[in-house]
Amino acid sequence: MASLEKEGLVEESRSSISQESACISDLGNLDSAEASKSSNIFSVFLEPIQWIQMLSSQLNPTFIIGIVIVYGLNLGFSGSFFKVVTDYYWKDVQKVQPSVVQLYIGLYYIPWIMKPVWGLLTDVFPIRGYRRRPYFVLAGVLGGVSALMVALIGNLPAALALSCFIGIAAGMAIADVTIDACIATNSIEVRSLAPDMQSLCGFCSSAGALIGYSTSGFFVHHLGAQGALILMAIPPVFITVLGFVIYEMRSPCLHPEKQKKMGTLGVAVKGMYQTIKFPQVWKPSLYMYLSLALSISTHEGQFYWYTDPKAGPGFSQESVGAIYAIGAMASMVGVLIYHKTLKDIPFRNLLFFAQLLYGASGMLDLIFILRWNLVLGIPDYFFVITEECISRIISRIRWIPMIVLSTRLCPLGIEGTFFALLMCIDSLGSLTSKWGGGMVLHVFHVTRTDFTNLWLVILIRNILRIATLGLIFLVPKADPSDALIPQDILMTHSTVTSDDEGLELVPKNDRSPELLLNL
Repeated sequence: MASLEKEGLVEESRSSISQESACISDLGNLDSAEASKSSNIFSVFLEPIQWIQMLSSQLNPTFIIGIVIVYGLNLGFSGSFFKVVTDYYWKDVQKVQPSVVQLYIGLYYIPWIMKPVWGLLTDVFPIRGYRRRPYFVLAGVLGGVSALMVALIGNLPAALALSCFIGIAAGMAIADVTIDACIATNSIEVRSLAPDMQSLCGFCSSAGALIGYSTSGFFVHHLGAQGALILMAIPPVFITVLGFVIYEMRSPCLHPEKQKKMGTLGVAVKGMYQTIKFPQVWKPSLYMYLSLALSISTHEGQFYWYTDPKAGPGFSQESVGAIYAIGAMASMVGVLIYHKTLKDIPFRNLLFFAQLLYGASGMLDLIFILRWNLVLGIPDYFFVITEECISRIISRIRWIPMIVLSTRLCPLGIEGTFFALLMCIDSLGSLTSKWGGGMVLHVFHVTRTDFTNLWLVILIRNILRIATLGLIFLVPKADPSDALIPQDILMTHSTVTSDDEGLELVPKNDRSPELLLNL
């Protein structure tokens, strides 16, 4: 009996010990689960910082700063603020019809169409031995002076105001083409980081646009459309400072002869001509132009309707800025979606579905113009925010792969010039879209007060977007990491400019063997 009692006590002690250990393990699992949750929360905030640190370690840190300033402040903030304020300027100060405003806005694209000229200047004509720094300074001075003129001089004629706006756009374009030359160089030398660089550009521009849109309505309301333009002089100051801060190796030949310059210019032009003749280059370039041109812009007609209290919902300045700001946040979501899940998908597959969704999302504008949202019981403000978010996400997912594709088409040595040429083609497509939309608005008699046929104009735009799918065969099936142009062209042009390297954005001694294998 005693032995049985002892065995029972031992069993009870064993069971109690196992229960205690089970409880301890459960508590440990709970603690580990809570720790993992907290670590996941911290990782959300730490991951972007680690990503930036990774890019800075592989690329020159001043290059990363340049992207933040040019894309975040110059293009993101200035572009969004400029868009809203100039819309109100033409509508309330100059009192211009929406179709005419679209023609004026089309002229803003002239400096962007001239990007090959700026690219040739940065690649071929260094100033005091520098190829990038002086052009940042030039961009800042030109943009700042133009912004101050239109903001401080009252009762400007429409032609002079338009000239100042084109000057502001020229400052943006010159700064953009200068940093794009650096991006194209790094995209060729470090192929694996090309999508990451474009994601950084997209994120910075979206973050800057968020700030610009959020503040634009407030400043227009309190300072007026013309007074708010004074803020457009702030980003050029940072661009000018960037020209003195960004790291650039000075060329040993400080005063090259004019004949040598012209010879280098001839080589660059010849290289551009030889490259654009390849089907791998001109076919996707044609697609990018047509996809932009065929999607005619109806923005000004919709903007006038949005702000009309009788025919439309009558949104205030603050409401317009808030709607665009939420759209900018959605653009950032689009960048994250592309970076996390879509950056390795072949170009043709991704652009096909992006264009399909782009055409389908345009139908939301049609529903809003016809006020079917009220029939469905959806308030105007909620519906327009939903439509803006969807269209911005899809537009960003559609745009980034086209930019990545453009960087993959650039031959080394004239990468700044050729990337500027491709961006010029895109700007020409945007100009065609603006002018085509302005002509359609004029033909269908959409004015400051008459929006009867606005729904028909939007329907035509949506049909053209869907029709663009028939041109998807022009886009290559290649992955973003694949080489799209012959290697001998890259080698030929790289030897031409080997004596004038310009910016040393990727430190040669810091490149990992994996990155060297991708060259």
